[in-house]
Amino acid sequence: MKAAGAVVGVIVLALTACSPEGGAVREAAEEQEKSGESVLVVYNAGSLARPLRAALDSFAAREKIVVEQESAGSLETARKLTELGKIPDIIALADYEVFPQLLMPEFVTWYARFAQNRMVIAYTDRSRHASEITSANWWEVLLRREVEVGRSNPALDPAGYRTLLVFQLAERHYKDHGLKERLMRSTPARNIRPKEVDLVALLQARELDYAWEYESVARAAGLRFVQLPHEIDLGSPEDSAFYALASVRVPGKTPRDTVTFRGEPVVYAFSIPVGAPHKAVAQRFASYLMSEGKAVLRLNHLPALERPVLVGKGAPAGIAALAGEGVER
Repeated sequence: MKAAGAVVGVIVLALTACSPEGGAVREAAEEQEKSGESVLVVYNAGSLARPLRAALDSFAAREKIVVEQESAGSLETARKLTELGKIPDIIALADYEVFPQLLMPEFVTWYARFAQNRMVIAYTDRSRHASEITSANWWEVLLRREVEVGRSNPALDPAGYRTLLVFQLAERHYKDHGLKERLMRSTPARNIRPKEVDLVALLQARELDYAWEYESVARAAGLRFVQLPHEIDLGSPEDSAFYALASVRVPGKTPRDTVTFRGEPVVYAFSIPVGAPHKAVAQRFASYLMSEGKAVLRLNHLPALERPVLVGKGAPAGIAALAGEGVER
């Protein structure tokens, strides 16, 4: 049996060597072997916690490494680098714009867009008016006095400021002046949490009736959800021009940390920071995430892009070979 296994291993290695993706993975593997690195430190957005964990577990089991994963809102995650000086091997965020806005060029010189998503309204069978809410009347249900609605903190989490963008777009789409403010009032401070995944437990415990979520989070948690019109759900590249009519200013601790985000389709990105402590294994995982790892992400409800898009300068050659052309910033 051992001999048969060895033969299979040789065949797999041979097939891997014949493909562009396999060549990139093999190149990173050789670098890891030289360095002897066996730890991978990952900081990621909350909505990436589950799908990325699945990819990390698969990668770690194959490569016999230890993974250290920290999940938080994307803005909070970025500030771990900018304010606390903590540098991971991989940083993966729910909004690619956080990279040029807060992290480039001091902390990262490139990033890869690798997955997409859209905003939905999540709920359970026990939510008030669960049998009534639809894509055609969702705002009327959310505005009822007895309904409890939650969202995440826009100062910490892209889902939070994207929810505010949806409010603006809904007012334009439905031509209902004042709808944005009424939707804001429907999510009082007591129902705001640091990141969107924190709202899932509140829905399940019936402390909330509805929560503004990413579709991937709702699907992974087994929640019901209202699919919004494509004109406002931030999930349709064809509606980018309309999305761009909305904008949100997110205050930070300093003027440099205060940024404005315009409406655009939800796209995730990752990078290997400058000074990553375990760079060889980070490059290996990045290559995996852009090749075999795409299937793992999709199995965990995150729509991975068929061909990731690389933006910036200085990405390792193996990673660049797996990505589409990007726009230098």
